[in-house]
Amino acid sequence: MTFLTFILLIAGLVLLVIGAEALVRGASKLAAIAGISPLIIGLTIVAYGTSAPEMAVSVMSCLSGKVDIAVGNVVGSNIFNILFILGISSIVAPLIVAQQLIRLDVPIMIGVSVLMFVSGLDGKISRVDGSILFIGGLVYTGYLIYQSRKNPEAAQEEFSEYTNTEERSPKVLLMSVGYIIVGLVLLVQGSRWLVDSSIEIAKALGLSELLIGLTIVSAGTSLPELATSVVASMKGERDIAVGNVVGSNIFNILSVLGLSGFVSPDGITVSASIISFDAPVMIAVAAACLPIFITGNLITRTEGILFMGYYVAYTIYLVLDSTKNLNLPMFNNVMLMLIIPVTAILLGIATWRDIKSGRRQRVS
Repeated sequence: MTFLTFILLIAGLVLLVIGAEALVRGASKLAAIAGISPLIIGLTIVAYGTSAPEMAVSVMSCLSGKVDIAVGNVVGSNIFNILFILGISSIVAPLIVAQQLIRLDVPIMIGVSVLMFVSGLDGKISRVDGSILFIGGLVYTGYLIYQSRKNPEAAQEEFSEYTNTEERSPKVLLMSVGYIIVGLVLLVQGSRWLVDSSIEIAKALGLSELLIGLTIVSAGTSLPELATSVVASMKGERDIAVGNVVGSNIFNILSVLGLSGFVSPDGITVSASIISFDAPVMIAVAAACLPIFITGNLITRTEGILFMGYYVAYTIYLVLDSTKNLNLPMFNNVMLMLIIPVTAILLGIATWRDIKSGRRQRVS
């Protein structure tokens, strides 16, 4: 491992962020001109654009035969998106949650997380599994766009700067397409540098490719989601901030993992540790979104701190497990016997109170 390896790692991350920004900018303008609502832009264009690094890295990893990085990248990114990104975004400013997310998109996120877990129980996501996941992503996206096109007024008002006559000119449309093309080129090159340098670092440090995928690569490829959601939160674009995370997680499983499984000649091997620990954690944090989102249709700063705390605990577990630390059993006991049960009880009480309060309001 040389100094050049670290330079390529950083350069790869920089290209991923710049490429995603260019892709989102071009795609958002096109979507706004087409009259797609802000929430749907968050769930689709922005979410898919900011997830493009995950797509590039996972597909490139599969083509290079590094399937552990591909799976670890998706699972790690989904955990990072909810616990870290929603956590820090809601600490910046409490996030209002749209009803559509609670009724439709969060249940879908939970469902596809379970589907990914079930698909990997045999130790592999085959090309057939990948095809099913990818088709599901296309159907989900098509449905969202169809629903949004029924009522385009919200997008016309929210993105009025993109929908006037001047912004509909061929020059603006050409520039938007140019941003998309440049973004894709930067994403491909950035992902290649990131994957190659990550593998070199993993070998030099004696770490598994799976651990690198779950931590460094997943956090690195999630930087666009982090930047987008935090900035959206600061600007008051709460629909985009939350929709970006939920949409990205759905896209990661259906489209990223689906396409990766399809292009991999022998499918994607899913390690036993993913099935026994990381995938269940991914499902658990997705399921935790429902009671947190339902309570007041708001992610409070306290809940954001809770999310951040759990991400720190998850990272500590990965480090202790990879180093075979003797304190791992004690850490597990504290989490399983104290922290998780207390959290579940508190969330249950908060949800029950919110439901009870809602019933009283309907009666009155």
